[in-house]
Amino acid sequence: MRIAAIEDLHCNAGWRDFSFLKITTDTGLVGWSEYMESYGSQGLSGVIRRLGARLIGADPRPVERHTAFLHGVTRAAPGGMNQQAIAAIENALVDLKAKALGVPVYELLGGPIRDRLRLYWSHCGSYQAMYGEKFRDWTGAEPIGTLDDVARQGALVAARGFKGLKTNIMCLDGDGSGLHMPGFNAPFAPDLPADRALIAGLRAQMAAFARGAGPGVGLHVDLNFNFRTEGYIRIAQALEEFDLAWLEIDSYDPAALAEIRRCSRTRIASCESLFGRRQYRPFFERQSMDVAIVDVAWNGILESMKIAAMADTYEVNVAPHNFNGHLGTLMSAHFCAAIPNFRVMEIDIDDVKWKDQLLTVPPVVEAGELLIPTGAGWGAEVNEEVVRAHPPTGVSWS
Repeated sequence: MRIAAIEDLHCNAGWRDFSFLKITTDTGLVGWSEYMESYGSQGLSGVIRRLGARLIGADPRPVERHTAFLHGVTRAAPGGMNQQAIAAIENALVDLKAKALGVPVYELLGGPIRDRLRLYWSHCGSYQAMYGEKFRDWTGAEPIGTLDDVARQGALVAARGFKGLKTNIMCLDGDGSGLHMPGFNAPFAPDLPADRALIAGLRAQMAAFARGAGPGVGLHVDLNFNFRTEGYIRIAQALEEFDLAWLEIDSYDPAALAEIRRCSRTRIASCESLFGRRQYRPFFERQSMDVAIVDVAWNGILESMKIAAMADTYEVNVAPHNFNGHLGTLMSAHFCAAIPNFRVMEIDIDDVKWKDQLLTVPPVVEAGELLIPTGAGWGAEVNEEVVRAHPPTGVSWS
């Protein structure tokens, strides 16, 4: 068996595009992965093509060898888009190898520890506040512009059987004016302020979610890169009364993150933007977070397993970063099924109306839990006809 072709495919997904990598062998067997180019990685497909061309004609099954080789040829520029490209290739090769053996991917990882995965509803209300009527057109979900809207969204999460939700800082003025995202220039504010009015608004937002969702739904708040250490500490302390499932923070400074964790009773989750064990290690050594977040699409599932194993030695649970489409969800599901220190899995529920049609077997969610897939490989194929029926827009979130 030899790699005959590597192709990237893209489709419109409303406020972003979905991107897929297809690796075809000379036997006709195909491996798939999903990656995200719309969020800060413009040009990633070109990197994938250049690196993937080096593997044409090779046997696809020694995946670790190919990953090590690609890391070698990108040694002078590690991480970033090179790492994301290698991960996309690795994930498609793992899918291909599992299909060649006729087993689900998690069987290559030691077999499943669990067959149902706890989920939390991600970006809950966030995009409804950010995009308003456009989001209704894409997904059918009602816009959010008031605290009463927030409470209704929380009640919907509980009614659908989810035990957790995650949201961002909304700017609520009755019209759903957007999100507070200065770390991504929305608004552009390089000083990254955390003033009293902003914190008071976030407290009111979380009180509305708690009122609507009730005590059975754990609340998660994602602050991304939007503050500096002093601001994160102020917010963590201000939200203590809500007993959050976690406060999510992006930071490249393990000492700063550890200081935030020490200064508040609020649990801290972080590290979704890191690549590889070497970047995670100082965060584990400093006990910087309660939950380590790992992006399978960015790290590759084999490296993600190694990160999770390292986290386990530091008594840290792991959750996947999963803001992708359904194939990305299946990729994360195989990872979550096979690790002992799984905490909870992220999933976007409100999405474009053709999302389910993009895969031959979309993920199955029952009572707020994901049933692990049972088919060979990831457990589904990409429906290329549907992908091509929704051509990409080239939209970029940032």
